[in-house]
Amino acid sequence: NVLPVCLLLALVLLAPALPAQQERGLIFNLETDELCLNSVQCKSGCCQHDSSFSLARCAPKAAEFQECSPKSLLHGTYHKCPCESGLTCDADKTIVGSITNSDFGVCKDPQDFYRR
Repeated sequence: NVLPVCLLLALVLLAPALPAQQERGLIFNLETDELCLNSVQCKSGCCQHDSSFSLARCAPKAAEFQECSPKSLLHGTYHKCPCESGLTCDADKTIVGSITNSDFGVCKDPQDFYRR
């Protein structure tokens, strides 16, 4: 009769810890600078590596006037992160550049075009 009470008590005490555990995991919702294999793992949405031989880490998305890569469904990792929300990556988008992940550009505010 004591076992069900202990089990109930353990569940009540552990219940608050379960939602907190889902906020950040070992595989998803990774913070900046944590190792990653694919951009979907990162809170920022960008898994970046400096070279083909370096380890990829979660990185913040590129801000206005920073170098960027266009968003791609082909690549899980980037050499340059895509732009923050609301910005566009002004890059020379070619098939070769898309395949080799080398079609870099600069993040720009598309509204700036209309303000001139």
